[in-house]
Amino acid sequence: MAIVLALAAALCNALATIFERLGVETAPPDAAMKWKLVSHILRRPIWFLGLASMMGAFLFQATALAKGGLTLVQPLLVTELLFLVLILRIWFDRPLGWREAVGCVATVAGLGVFLGVSNQGGGTRVPAPADWAYVIGACVVAVAASVALASRGSRAWRAAWFGTAGGISFALSASFIKSTTTLLHDGGPLFMFQHFEPYGIAIAGVAGLLLTQNAYHAGPITASQAALLIVDPIASILIGVGIFGDDLRGGAGALALDAAALAVMSAGLFVLCHSPLIVSTNADERLASGGRGRAPVAVPAASEAASAPQ
Repeated sequence: MAIVLALAAALCNALATIFERLGVETAPPDAAMKWKLVSHILRRPIWFLGLASMMGAFLFQATALAKGGLTLVQPLLVTELLFLVLILRIWFDRPLGWREAVGCVATVAGLGVFLGVSNQGGGTRVPAPADWAYVIGACVVAVAASVALASRGSRAWRAAWFGTAGGISFALSASFIKSTTTLLHDGGPLFMFQHFEPYGIAIAGVAGLLLTQNAYHAGPITASQAALLIVDPIASILIGVGIFGDDLRGGAGALALDAAALAVMSAGLFVLCHSPLIVSTNADERLASGGRGRAPVAVPAASEAASAPQ
């Protein structure tokens, strides 16, 4: 069930990207970062479909994390890019090139081998305060170091390190979601809000959003998005094994195969992030990216969308 829910969250993220892009595409060029953009999207019902999709993605992710571990759910969320390719191919009849083919095959193969070999178990441990202190401290140090590295260098270098910082923040936010679902199940809403984890979701999530926006501003979206998508699941796996008791099972050989599978998946994501179907460097499309710092999508114009099969 956790797998189905995680895939549903990834699909909702992909739909949110499409709907939000269509919602802002007709905004005036000078509307960026102004109230004019807000007033425009409020008159575009399709944008609210994107907002609803974002909310659905969060609910599906939270429910998936309540039923499965971080090492299972978070890697599955990268399939958002696969759903984007599928939607743009079927709905908008966009042709696929070698990047889409290689990227999709490598991502699916790497993810499939990791999920098959790791045979995850556990993931039900309630982290102790000391565990949280170690993880939060490590994430804060890693984010600070990434931001420091992003302060100089080429535009691609800076974008990649800001994206890395965003990926770590979103992995920490996911761990707070995981713990919050346990608190809600064990004691109800009042019990849940007596703990810091629900508030940690907002803090880490906002930090991740701000860092990804800095990543988009710093340099090529291909660098920032690749770093974000690769770092998030890997950091989530480390947190899941470290404090939630996620058990990847198997000896050194299985763990080596897990690492190789994740490397193949990461390579596939890197190739997909350079796909013209997935990403555009236009400022208005960058602005259209919603939610969890997803890649803006080169969605067809409204006239073409209207003629797309329903």
